Amino acid sequence: MTANGWLQIGLFAAAIFLLTKPLGIFLVRVFERERTILDAVLRPIEKLIYRITGVDERKEMRWTEYGITMLLFSAVSMILLYLMERFQHWLPLNPQKLANVAPDLAWNTAASFTTNTNWQAYTPETTMSYLTQMAGLAYHNFASAAVGIALAIALIRGVSRHESKTIGNFWVDLTRCFLWVLLPVCLAGSLILISQGVVQNLRPYATAQLVEPQTVQSRGSDGKMVTQSVTQQVIALGPAASQEIIKMFGTNGGGFFNANSAHPYENPTPFSNFLEMVLIFAIPSALTYTLGRMTGSQRHGWAVWAAMAALFLVGVAATYWAEARGNPQLTGVSQVASALHSGGNMEGKEVRFGIASTALFATATTDASCGAVNGMHDSFTPLGGMVPLVNIMLGEVIFGGVGSGLYGMLVFVILAVFIAGLMVGRTPEYLGKKIEAFDVKMAMLSVLFSSLTILVFAAMAVVAKFGTSSISNPGPHGLSQILYAYTSSAGNNGSAFAGLNPNTLWYNTSTAFAMLLGRFFVVIPILAIAGNLAGKKAAPPSLGTFPVTGPLFSVLLVSTILIVGALTFFPALSLGPILEHLLMLAGKSF
Repeated sequence: MTANGWLQIGLFAAAIFLLTKPLGIFLVRVFERERTILDAVLRPIEKLIYRITGVDERKEMRWTEYGITMLLFSAVSMILLYLMERFQHWLPLNPQKLANVAPDLAWNTAASFTTNTNWQAYTPETTMSYLTQMAGLAYHNFASAAVGIALAIALIRGVSRHESKTIGNFWVDLTRCFLWVLLPVCLAGSLILISQGVVQNLRPYATAQLVEPQTVQSRGSDGKMVTQSVTQQVIALGPAASQEIIKMFGTNGGGFFNANSAHPYENPTPFSNFLEMVLIFAIPSALTYTLGRMTGSQRHGWAVWAAMAALFLVGVAATYWAEARGNPQLTGVSQVASALHSGGNMEGKEVRFGIASTALFATATTDASCGAVNGMHDSFTPLGGMVPLVNIMLGEVIFGGVGSGLYGMLVFVILAVFIAGLMVGRTPEYLGKKIEAFDVKMAMLSVLFSSLTILVFAAMAVVAKFGTSSISNPGPHGLSQILYAYTSSAGNNGSAFAGLNPNTLWYNTSTAFAMLLGRFFVVIPILAIAGNLAGKKAAPPSLGTFPVTGPLFSVLLVSTILIVGALTFFPALSLGPILEHLLMLAGKSF
């Protein structure tokens, strides 16, 4: 570990802190329908959209109507993406004449991008046409992010309102999120990325002549190894910048290129790398300030932010330490950072970014439900790879995805308040609302359903050949690969231990179901909580009311998150990365 590495982490944390309040205030103005600097341009467009679609912006919805509308919108969007993939060979903007996507892979990808997961069981450059990338995948990057933000705002309304039957209008929230939040930042941000060298064009792929021919071996159709001389390299191009910006700002994570943000055409410079990391946390962090402002308790919003920040700093420090420490099995090789070499475990790292930036990126992308990577998590040390895995297992509430991070954290807030009420022997209260049995049941259902999805699918995969045949490493690392796949899917993250081959009928089908269950079966109980809280009367605080605005509450909230995660996943972790770490110290690798 170096001073330069800690400086990078410190600058990132400072940037997120400074961005939280101004962006949080802007979000309040957008969703409370207050005037913003963009109204002169966007308000006429918004009214025109409502006139064309027949939406009455003054009409609000009950939580059931809000949820059904959201499900129907997501279902139709998913079907359209599936059809686009299945017929892309005959559609325009396909200069490489790429074939139609196979049914199981198209189903997996449609579920993936609809749920804001962006799990990619394919190589984008050789699978998806420009039209599919732009009109299909990039559109879902916007739509799934907007849905997540709308759901978080609906839950905040449920907390802030009293004796109300409604929590907002889904179509209005979705439209304002598109127009005021996502599109302006992405238009400006894509130009910044282009200035850094991110490609943006519709040209066919370029072909470069190699200075020195390369000899490669490949397996032929008959199973025999074939040796051939390669004299050319095909360089993939395309409209990458426009997808890259929403991929990060919407915490989507699906790369235009297979190497994702480790590819120089997606992430060419240290500045673009820093900007992309800041974009991951921008909206999730700002929503904590929005929570405080809309509920009338700004200190509560900062208490939630402090809990998230503490978990983030612990995670990035642990990852940085594990990767900088290196692999003890590399005897006779100095792994100490110096002016001559970076030291530590550089396997799977981009030399342009190094260990500190890779550890920071890996932590941020799994704290949020982003899934973009600038290094390969499969090549991390056992403990270094465990931190991203644990981040997702905890529910990605450490800032989390756009919207999903906040509503996931508010579930733990309800559980923490409930525990505090049990300890003092009083009815638990949260910002003037009595927390009753229905609220706790819905919160537990949301937490347990995600965990159950991960563990059931992973258990099925590790005991059957259709699951184990895809792993590239035996023993505990192979278990980690499978466990990470379903954790990433159910957590709507999308990153992977890339040693697993997921493009099989089993993994394409099962991970798609895990994504859908992890998104929508978690959201429905949360909307039920929002509707129930909105209808409650305000209760004045008393001597027995547990305050949710100070350090004590932040500590209780962090403890609740860690205890739930430890009790649920520790047995699986002990058989995977923890066992692998102990075996590594004993001289065995996988």
